[in-house]
Amino acid sequence: MTQQTPPPPAVEPSAHRLSLTEKASLTSGAGDFVTAAAPEAGIPAVTMSDGPHGLRLPKESGDGGQVDLHSAAPATCYPPAVALGSSWDPELAHRVAGALADEATAHGVRVLLGPGINIKRSPLCGRNFEYFSEDPLLTAELGGAMVRGLQESGVGAALKHYAANNQETDRMRVSADVDERPLREIYLRAFERIVRRDRPWSVMCSYNAVNGTPLSENHRLLTDILRTEWGFDGVVMSDWGAVRDRVAALRAGLDLQMPGTHGRTDAEVVAAVTAGELDESVLDTSVERLARFARRTAGGERSGTRMSVDEHHRLAGEAADRCVVLLKNERDLLPLDPTSGSVAVIGELARTPRYQGAGSSQVTPTRLDTPLDSLRELADGARVDFAPGYTVPGGAATALAAEPTDGLGDEAVRLAAACDTAVVFLGLSAADESEGFDRDHIDLPDDQLRLLERLVAANPRVAVVLSNGGVVRTGPWHGTVPALVEGWLLGQAGGGALARVLFGAVNPSGKLAETVPLRLEDSPSHLSFPGEEGHVRYGEGVFVGYRGYDAAAREVAFPFGHGLSYTAFAYTGMRVVQARDAFSVSVTVTNTGRIPGREVVQIYSSGPAGSTVARPPRELRAFASVSLAPGESREVTVEVARGELAHYSAREGAWRVEGGDYNIEAGSSSRDIRQSAVVGVEGDPSRIALSGRSTIAEWLNHPVGGPLLMERFLAARAEAGAAAGAMEDPAMARFLAGMPLEVIAEFPQSPVGPEGVAELTALAAVGTPPGNE
Repeated sequence: MTQQTPPPPAVEPSAHRLSLTEKASLTSGAGDFVTAAAPEAGIPAVTMSDGPHGLRLPKESGDGGQVDLHSAAPATCYPPAVALGSSWDPELAHRVAGALADEATAHGVRVLLGPGINIKRSPLCGRNFEYFSEDPLLTAELGGAMVRGLQESGVGAALKHYAANNQETDRMRVSADVDERPLREIYLRAFERIVRRDRPWSVMCSYNAVNGTPLSENHRLLTDILRTEWGFDGVVMSDWGAVRDRVAALRAGLDLQMPGTHGRTDAEVVAAVTAGELDESVLDTSVERLARFARRTAGGERSGTRMSVDEHHRLAGEAADRCVVLLKNERDLLPLDPTSGSVAVIGELARTPRYQGAGSSQVTPTRLDTPLDSLRELADGARVDFAPGYTVPGGAATALAAEPTDGLGDEAVRLAAACDTAVVFLGLSAADESEGFDRDHIDLPDDQLRLLERLVAANPRVAVVLSNGGVVRTGPWHGTVPALVEGWLLGQAGGGALARVLFGAVNPSGKLAETVPLRLEDSPSHLSFPGEEGHVRYGEGVFVGYRGYDAAAREVAFPFGHGLSYTAFAYTGMRVVQARDAFSVSVTVTNTGRIPGREVVQIYSSGPAGSTVARPPRELRAFASVSLAPGESREVTVEVARGELAHYSAREGAWRVEGGDYNIEAGSSSRDIRQSAVVGVEGDPSRIALSGRSTIAEWLNHPVGGPLLMERFLAARAEAGAAAGAMEDPAMARFLAGMPLEVIAEFPQSPVGPEGVAELTALAAVGTPPGNE
């Protein structure tokens, strides 16, 4: 790893030294993956490469990208985000990003196009393998760690795909129609955290529109929110081919169109400035940002950088070890004994593994560990036999046959019956999931399920290992197998990781970063995905992923955060200590088993009771991992900022913490809560100015208006007015709570008449509660 590169020195503005044509040319690519240079202004070209789990390099030096997805030069293929998300390990993500930066520098690449931090709204999204989680906090922690790891090593990150890019269906045109609260709390939240904290050098805008406006032309998202509100000072580049109107895009805040258009759209910019349709200062601002971006990336250049293929492969294996999730392990079927017995390895995916997703992120690996070879290498006395069970046409690792031959199935069943244990590798093909299209279902191929049924009948000691970039339906068949391992797509060293977990050389510690539903129909987004006629309505609101499953009390196959170990952990002694702007949560974790293990402690919150907005039963607020020896105990402490409890108020246009009692929970998953405590939190004052149209409840909840109104009610009650005492009757109080004050003022019995509404509103606006003068 390399030391952090200092920021580039301040430079004099350079836009004024360039002609209009030269300035326009800088705002589009000079090639497929390289920006234009202006040497006379000290602006170097910037070479980029697809990522984010490895570099897609050309076979010859020059442009950093590769349009042909199948002929790139070798680079280390690390676990994609779908797997890395299950590590719940930001430090690991940071190390992987640093290694990616080393390889990038060795190849002259200055910017890696990643990480991808979009939320997994639906299990059907064909690009879910590129994204970390259905939760924005977990996404931000892992994605932010990758941004830091890249940029501390001198390579720029391109945070993508901004924003609400949650499907591939009609991805170039579809409008994601999403209300402000879920937009802020779910789909922009990870972007906001990373931009504010980790300062990425660039952000890539997505293809889609949000609420009718294409992202490349969306001034509100690119300028008002990203730059003005969050303070982003880097470059906004387009996804490749995302710009429809170059001039409108510049005006909205898009600095760089990619790829280049051979000068065609540059001429459009020049013509717009010449005709007075685009202020040249807008172009100058983008040029200055591009100049700073180019110098930042050039500042990361290091001489003598050497890439160790072996070291990077070992890191890829270490990362894959931590990503494997043990979903089920009845009667301790796993780990297998490497010293004795017989193991039937069944499934062509064990011999020709699928280790990454399909599309622009494909990497040509430097080498490839297969599960079958790795199991045979680790076996030290145990016999490992193999039967493919189904075919992989042409030996390609990304395309499975639709139907196995009967002979292959019969062979697999005979082998399973003859061995002590059967380890069955099942999974999806590139034809099932890829960039460019969404899945139609979440089932495993029918032929694989039929084969599994026959294998279980022949030998009940079956462990299933899954290879998939998006969740697959495991019900009802997971009830028939004692052990189930989620292997995701683990990168080039994943075969060794699976073998180490199966034989117990590694104790699995991965946790699900997304819910595995029993049925696709249970998914909160099911009825509004993928939309129709160019629009997709995010009808589930904030109830995405586990938030929605929990709110609807839907049974799931395996919940968010779930993952077993070969040991066990007990939680005791939870403590919550409050400060003004944060509180710390501590819980003691004990390894009660017989082998060392790692546990990920998850902190959730729920509440408060009587919230004015719909809230999920629980939301992830923090997490931390602890590695313990057998019998060892350790207190785990995490800090939770008070602001983490806030919801986004669309009416107030701001984040707001509601006052009340919050339940703080510590658990091993979102549905395995081990400890809890109640914490009283003081709420933020409302920013909404009271008026006659404000309801009685809104008046009473206001720190100034509430006492003023109650003073009127109490004064009226003292005069024995029947209506004035209505607030003491619970049923009547609820009846009145939703009525605007100006409506109640019309009733003769009201303690506030029509003439008093304006007076009360004016007093509330002054901002001094009664008795505090």
